[in-house]
Amino acid sequence: MKFYRRSSPAPQFQTATSDEMIHETSAMASFVQPGAREEAMQSGSKNDRFVVSRRRTGFGDCLWSLAAAWRFAQRTGRNLVIDWRGSCYLDQPFINAFPVFFEPVQDIAGVRVICDDQINQRSFPGPFFPSWWNKPSIDCVYRPDEQIFRERDELDQLFQSQQDSDANTVVCDACLMWRCDQEAEREIFRSIKPRPESQARIDAIYREHFEPYSMIGIHVRHGNGEDIMGHAPYWTDPERALRQVCNAIERAKALPHTKPVRAFLCTDSAHVLEQVSAIFPDVFTIPKRFKPPQAGPLHSGALGAEGGFAALTEMYLLARCDTAIRFPPTSAFTRYARLFVPRVIEFDLNDPGRLILIEESSQEVVTA
Repeated sequence: MKFYRRSSPAPQFQTATSDEMIHETSAMASFVQPGAREEAMQSGSKNDRFVVSRRRTGFGDCLWSLAAAWRFAQRTGRNLVIDWRGSCYLDQPFINAFPVFFEPVQDIAGVRVICDDQINQRSFPGPFFPSWWNKPSIDCVYRPDEQIFRERDELDQLFQSQQDSDANTVVCDACLMWRCDQEAEREIFRSIKPRPESQARIDAIYREHFEPYSMIGIHVRHGNGEDIMGHAPYWTDPERALRQVCNAIERAKALPHTKPVRAFLCTDSAHVLEQVSAIFPDVFTIPKRFKPPQAGPLHSGALGAEGGFAALTEMYLLARCDTAIRFPPTSAFTRYARLFVPRVIEFDLNDPGRLILIEESSQEVVTA
């Protein structure tokens, strides 16, 4: 197996997320309060314009899509609303997941931010973009899949045009991965902080288990029976996929390191954990609850907020590793690590057996 070393940005895989197949109801209906929509349509002003970032998916998608919404808000002088009601990490549809897991924030690089549960009592001024949101509230309860994808494309076109919309409120309720520059993503990851109790746990684990070592962080997104859509090419042969992951770990260990090497595994599958641990018995993992085999992803309201805190801990620790292995690299969960870890190993989408080594300040060379 060869490393293909590069420093240029990774390919832009525009994959859908499973959340975009969900028909949401309660939080959707409360976006503009019944009876308030027509009044709101007349109340907008140049100083009362908004971008609403609505996501219910895993943290990687949520934060990446938030970065795209923030960049548009910054460019157009709008306020940014973070609306994560109906989150896959909570079983309470009217609770905004953002302040549950992250410190409240009022401003991101000059953009005013609204991110608390007052969203349930607020209405935002129309007209709205995309135009679907101008429909009467009752008609917004059911939102078909094709509408979600259509809005994603409309938002993409708006962002790429570098123009503004005449609408007072732009609603970003679709996966917006790859719809902003990397500096916007970095700004979000620098500005958004886990709640103090979560940050304290992350720091404690880092000091005890990470700091004395050169850490190789491994993320293996399996799906555990979920429709993994854009990740599927990596799992056409599950046994081969696990061999590829283990080969990548061996190659990462063989690279130069300044401290003793330790591997840190994050996965959504108890089977993957069992298989990798059998080959690397000293691999470090953070204890968490797994769902039964083929029972679906870990980002599920059935696990409650516990699942969200576990995911957050792993995401932030992966970003503090010295080397990160992303399998598959189409998973947004490791986007934070991809931007901040100095050495990243990925698998080519067209040839998953081909390893790509990405290093800071490196040149593109092929090594045996």
